[in-house]
Amino acid sequence: MALSALAVERAKPREKSYRLKDDDGLYLEVKPSGKKYWRLRYWIDYKENRMALGEYPLVSLGEARERRDEKRRLIKDGVDPVAAQKEAKAVASLSAANTFESVAHEWIAHRAEGVDAKTNDANLRRLEMNIFPFIGSRPISEITATEILACLNRVNARGAKEVAKRVRVICSQVFRYAIAVGKVDRDMAADLKGALPPRQKQHRATLTDTKEVGQLILDIENCKASHVVHCALRLAPLVFVRPGELRQAEWPEFDFESAIWRIPEKRMKKVKNSQFQHIVPLSRQAMAILEEVRPVTGRGKYVFPSSRSFSRPMSENTLNVALRRMGYEKAEMCAHGFRGMASTLLNELGWNFDAIEKQLAHMPRDQVRAAYNHAQHLPTRKEMMQFWADYLTELKEKARQQAAPSSIAPAELP
Repeated sequence: MALSALAVERAKPREKSYRLKDDDGLYLEVKPSGKKYWRLRYWIDYKENRMALGEYPLVSLGEARERRDEKRRLIKDGVDPVAAQKEAKAVASLSAANTFESVAHEWIAHRAEGVDAKTNDANLRRLEMNIFPFIGSRPISEITATEILACLNRVNARGAKEVAKRVRVICSQVFRYAIAVGKVDRDMAADLKGALPPRQKQHRATLTDTKEVGQLILDIENCKASHVVHCALRLAPLVFVRPGELRQAEWPEFDFESAIWRIPEKRMKKVKNSQFQHIVPLSRQAMAILEEVRPVTGRGKYVFPSSRSFSRPMSENTLNVALRRMGYEKAEMCAHGFRGMASTLLNELGWNFDAIEKQLAHMPRDQVRAAYNHAQHLPTRKEMMQFWADYLTELKEKARQQAAPSSIAPAELP
């Protein structure tokens, strides 16, 4: 006799478990605890089997009958529903292990020993921001180039063209790892080479008008910042190295007797076939700033450490934040802009082009020429760096004079 919804609802617990039978093998098992479970009794190859269909009242009588009928259709076709359920779980588990996101995490872990942690973290962050929310849960073997392109187009749409290109490369690396471990047959991201619009080269914000440069140097001298940040900001235009090279400067790299700063090749921007450390001749003004900051940070590793910990270098945004507080907008001046400022003005002032390029650490592709420049232009560069420091001092003093109030009393009105 078939069960009724009311009978199922009113079924009370007893000292031992008991069953209320429905039709076609479906029954309700009532536990002493009061819990009620739907079960299906069936036969495969003349052997009795049982399987769970859910807990009441989460699964109603009607839903339990629908599940029973679904399983009986499998049984009619000779399929054991329990075995089919186990196989489906195994497939789901395998699919979960082979999603793009899970494979990407495997790739990140695989690279952990051979790749800088900061680079690994940056790659993972780009995937978390731009890929995982859209196709991260998809099996990597089912992802198409069109799906990846849709993600990259979203990045492009917000104006981050360079990020889109980097994300494509990261996706390609994930696919190549998946090929190596047998999870896919080909790199779908490789099909997207050339699919993204080319990035227009943008020059870093800088100042090249001599009056504006003089005012900038004066503003830096007068800016309100911590002593360490103030020293770093004053040194930046004198040495015009890349911001990362300045903020990660270490005391052992400085030769105070020879007034030379030797930046090791490992900390320089990667240049193909580069084999040379970068030499920065230090002007008298630059040496004075280093002597000024040495009593404060000289016992530590970094010349310009973080305000939170002397064991870490200054944050990469510190100098830019200081410039913003001084009133210089992002499109007007940035920490990297000191390089463009020096390059433009030194060329205009007639200094040797190769010496300027060498001082900017723009490495020639020809290594013979690179070695020649390394030795040949050092005396010129020493002279040039002192000239540059004196020139900036001169522009600063002109700006100071122009800003000073006039000492001439205004004529009396008739």
